[in-house]
Amino acid sequence: MRMAHSIRGVTYSFADLKELLAKASPLRSGDQLAGICAASAEERVAARFVLADLPLRHFLDELVIPYESDEVSRLIVDAHDLAAFAPVASLTVGEFRNWLLDEHATGAVLAALAPGLTPEIAAAVSKLMPAQDLIAVARKIRVVTRFRTTVGLSGRLSTRLQPNHPTDDPVGIAASIVDGLSLGSGDAVIGINPASDNVASVCTLLRLVDYAREKFAIPAQSCVLAHVTTQMEALRQGAPIDLVFQSIGGTEATNKSFGINLALLDEAHQAARELHRGTAGDNVMYFETGQGSALSAGAHCGCDQQTLEARAYAVARRYRPMLVNTVVGFIGPEYLYDGKQIIRAGLEDHFCGKLLGLPMGCDVCYTNHAEADQDDMDTLLTLLGVAGVNYIMGVPGADDVMLNYQSTSFHDALYLRSALGLRPAPEFEAWLERGEFRRLTVNGLLPAGVNPVP
Repeated sequence: MRMAHSIRGVTYSFADLKELLAKASPLRSGDQLAGICAASAEERVAARFVLADLPLRHFLDELVIPYESDEVSRLIVDAHDLAAFAPVASLTVGEFRNWLLDEHATGAVLAALAPGLTPEIAAAVSKLMPAQDLIAVARKIRVVTRFRTTVGLSGRLSTRLQPNHPTDDPVGIAASIVDGLSLGSGDAVIGINPASDNVASVCTLLRLVDYAREKFAIPAQSCVLAHVTTQMEALRQGAPIDLVFQSIGGTEATNKSFGINLALLDEAHQAARELHRGTAGDNVMYFETGQGSALSAGAHCGCDQQTLEARAYAVARRYRPMLVNTVVGFIGPEYLYDGKQIIRAGLEDHFCGKLLGLPMGCDVCYTNHAEADQDDMDTLLTLLGVAGVNYIMGVPGADDVMLNYQSTSFHDALYLRSALGLRPAPEFEAWLERGEFRRLTVNGLLPAGVNPVP
């Protein structure tokens, strides 16, 4: 197949699918750092012309990373559903974009299509779509998951209550939990990033949240975002594990840098399901991703960061997770330089994840050395709300004092719910309406053995 296009007498050629996808990508600093992006706007346009004419079937024949050398590639190929792919099998990437925007491509139709799409197809079509296309298609797709709450229903917006503390102090964490619950956050998960990845600390934090949940009858699930092996050891020691967390990437080498592989995730998934702790459902996994993670680990295999982000979603959907979120601006300006790049990446990630059948949230965030500010985050937050994002983060004051980055606050979720007429998860909403949160106090959340506030 001819992979070349001429503009004003200059012919631009692309050696393979990997190069074509990289050069068709919107400009971002990570691809510049990797030396794989288009050298000019004209070359980027030429790549998009070629990509638009590329048959979707081509993605089944040519892999960006060889099957033999990468277990994520093997997962993508082996899990592909040809019957689900059939409705779009005769289309090109450009025709597929038009098909997605058509009114006949309803949420039900897109849900049935998801197992037939490879991550590379999702990434490819997103490269041809402006922001409004990414929003228009994503908002048609609802991916609903359940553990103790039901997340992803139409007309709902959930939040992860993120009560991190720089020393894992239970009193400080309890204070943030009281603050968040009182402002309607926590229906996606009460999820703590521990400052120390050791089993004793993880067990303490898990028991803290579980004690509060049971004492105040809070319909929520908890998670301590330690390494999966630490969580599994905590589970073996009898800690109350609800959701099992892990950061994942789109190549085998990236996941190896995280200290994981598919076999380990399989084991963790099975162990968590066997606990039967969910009351509304059995979606037990929580995954986080982010454009640039593969390149930062030297594991990008010459692929562009957005395509690799979509490949991470192939790993996630293997486990029918409760939650997936792209921590979109967390890695830094080396990968997403400014607000414009962060906004575009957040919309791409949300679109690709939803198209592939995942319950997508987003950590609308940036680091202080990026060329971005809170106005950029307000823009992305609002656009994602319109696009039907399942959940966002709730961080005290939007300033994570442990991870040292800027995210979204409890009040940001209240703004988005109010502006767009959205409500919390139904089980959590009923708890709020009963006024149970009014009984919350910091000392009341602390289990025996934890020193109370004087």
